[in-house]
Amino acid sequence: MYRLYEFSSSGNCYKLRLAMAQLNVPFERVEKNITQGETRHADFLAINPNGRIPVLVTPDGRVLPESNAALWYLARDSQLMPDDAFEQAQVLQWMFFEQYNHEPNIATSRYWLHVLGEAEKYAQGLKEKQQKGYEALAIMELHLQRQDFFVGTDYSIADIALFAYTHVADQGGFSLKDYPSIRAWLTRVKAEPGFVSMVA
Repeated sequence: MYRLYEFSSSGNCYKLRLAMAQLNVPFERVEKNITQGETRHADFLAINPNGRIPVLVTPDGRVLPESNAALWYLARDSQLMPDDAFEQAQVLQWMFFEQYNHEPNIATSRYWLHVLGEAEKYAQGLKEKQQKGYEALAIMELHLQRQDFFVGTDYSIADIALFAYTHVADQGGFSLKDYPSIRAWLTRVKAEPGFVSMVA
């Protein structure tokens, strides 16, 4: 059985829970509270020296940190991965976009506001994150005006990667009021078979 070391309110961890639920992959969850420094303890650093979650441990004991690497591994040869090589590259394109343009701004804002409750402490940083986060949302909105999902015509891990923090963007101070295509896409993702919410 897979083992997932996670912080349950993390969107990066939720990506893997959602994918495994939709792929009917059994797994056990091991909670690590990042706000209490639990990923900096020696026992966890022995699993992932980088001290970050999520970490996916395969049934044969191999360790795979980094959410999108683990997401790609889980989705190989499944309905969540396109067959076409170019579309597979496009999946990676959007997963890189998520980690470089989207997550550092939307997820970080959410962490400061929703998880830590430190709006005043991070007020200056939030201004920059908000601007860049809205820029990422604008790119997503433009793309989703032309198609239902991010790659090709079908739901894939590109959608899972971007859904994780977009659907809770309001917790980071972002409004999706002016992004109707994103809102419609969120509804489509939630209608996919096997969908599970971030908080059970």
